[in-house]
Amino acid sequence: MASILVVEDEPTVLVLGESVLQRAGYETLTAGTLAEAQAVIHSDQKLDLVFTDINLPENPEGGLQMGQLVRQARPGVPVLYTSGRALTDGMKELFLKRSSFLPKPYTDEQLISAVADLLRAEK
Repeated sequence: MASILVVEDEPTVLVLGESVLQRAGYETLTAGTLAEAQAVIHSDQKLDLVFTDINLPENPEGGLQMGQLVRQARPGVPVLYTSGRALTDGMKELFLKRSSFLPKPYTDEQLISAVADLLRAEK
């Protein structure tokens, strides 16, 4: 069973994302801040994918920083980014090699499909 870190500063959206992924059979870890997410990334916990909002309270582009941290600390772990704001071309350039973007609002099916696609992709 794959383990997914869900990073979202909106508590309702965090709980919904976690619930959707758990119902789809994934283990989930959650973080509401960049600092909480960093602690998980640097821990010994199993981590197969990071699903992060780009806009976090500490930094409007904190999710992009998270992608860079994942690349350094856990090479090969894919990142699924999400945001309710449009992406600039400069943001897209910061995405990891094994990453994707899921615009908000998204359906349960879109989230599950995006996660499955990233987990199936070649490492």
